[in-house]
Amino acid sequence: MRVAIGSKNPTKADAVRSAFGSVWPDEQWQFSLHSVPSGVPDQPRSDTEALCGARNRARNALNAGDADFGIGLEGGLHQVADRWYDSGWAVIVDREGREGSGTTIRMPVPPPILTLMDAGLELGAACDEIFAERNLKQRGGFFGVMTDGVLDRANTYRDAVVAGLAVFIRKELWD
Repeated sequence: MRVAIGSKNPTKADAVRSAFGSVWPDEQWQFSLHSVPSGVPDQPRSDTEALCGARNRARNALNAGDADFGIGLEGGLHQVADRWYDSGWAVIVDREGREGSGTTIRMPVPPPILTLMDAGLELGAACDEIFAERNLKQRGGFFGVMTDGVLDRANTYRDAVVAGLAVFIRKELWD
């Protein structure tokens, strides 16, 4: 079975590989990575934008990879009351038109990082600047740096992909 991932980010690719391997451990998977457009701003500022970006990436990856499944992952911020939270969306689509989706955990974004984001930086770049790091988004990401590595981007995205795969695992409930 072929899976086209709508990203060339190794952390996101690891999350998808782990999720599919966990759900269907006996299946032989072929994964391909594709740089595809999300159709949303580089830093989504709502669940609606992030979900739309993940969906667009999944559909674009499915077509680019001539695959059985297309996967899109898109991080974004969402405001609840006076706080902004970071989370990521995963969307999985197949050739029959089925779609599954899931999210990562949500974590509040501290004011110094929000200030940099309001000045135009994406979350990853803002974290790089605050923590004097380079390319955190391709490693532990925001979740990892904020929890000293207890959580990391790959595992939280893995869980989001597994949640999205529920539509395919229990498809009889969705047909």
